[in-house]
Amino acid sequence: MTSKTWFITGASRGFGREWTIAALERGDSVAATARDAATLDDLAAEYGDRLLPLTLDVDDRAADFAAVRQAHEHFGRLDVVVNNAGYGHFGMIEEVTEAEARAQLETNVFGALWITQAALPYLREQGSGHIIQVSSIGGISAFPLVGIYNASKWALEGFSQSLAQEVADFGIHVTLVEPGGFDTDWAGSSARHSDPLPAYEAFREKALEQRKQRVATPGDPHASGAAILRVVDAEQPPLRVFFGTAPLAIAERDYASRLETWREWKDVAELAQG
Repeated sequence: MTSKTWFITGASRGFGREWTIAALERGDSVAATARDAATLDDLAAEYGDRLLPLTLDVDDRAADFAAVRQAHEHFGRLDVVVNNAGYGHFGMIEEVTEAEARAQLETNVFGALWITQAALPYLREQGSGHIIQVSSIGGISAFPLVGIYNASKWALEGFSQSLAQEVADFGIHVTLVEPGGFDTDWAGSSARHSDPLPAYEAFREKALEQRKQRVATPGDPHASGAAILRVVDAEQPPLRVFFGTAPLAIAERDYASRLETWREWKDVAELAQG
């Protein structure tokens, strides 16, 4: 198999780091970005010039374009572009401040959008490429306490589904990876939290208990490396793929409920048609 050249954001930990290692281990090359590129020093020492560590804050559009350009100039091509940088924000919708909402969307939506836009001219020119958007089961369903995070992933899902149709004729694939709960730092030190309102205290306990049940058996981030390699090596990769065993059942329940409601209110839809 011909080796691939990757561009991976948020490579300092979690999926980004595991997928960087998986690609390097099999002989691929990776431009890996992190807010602090020093977190990649151990990988640079081990894998040498097949790893290009880049300091990047994906919120900075100009820096995004410069990083993608630098990676292309360094390796000569880009085959897989992974928009992994992102974080979770915890807070009831009423609790989320304007600054918190904008920050969540800047990273999880606009960061991915800018990297995607920066990479597309190179992928179109070479007539091939694969864009991996790291979404979430929270991009399919929505849960209390993470509503603004859900909003960011639903936005990512929407523009990526449009993108897949727009670039297919150029030989470019788009895949939304939708993980369930994994044993990463997503809900740990990388997460952000709104100041709680006392009015929601009782419901907050209920929401946290529901979350514990959803992620009762977290997935292994290390195992996800083999999974992402299978996706990028597929001749016809999927537009969407779940990572973990829990998301499918959640999505099935959610979509069944939606269809039931739409059908129940079909007469209103027809009334609105005129």
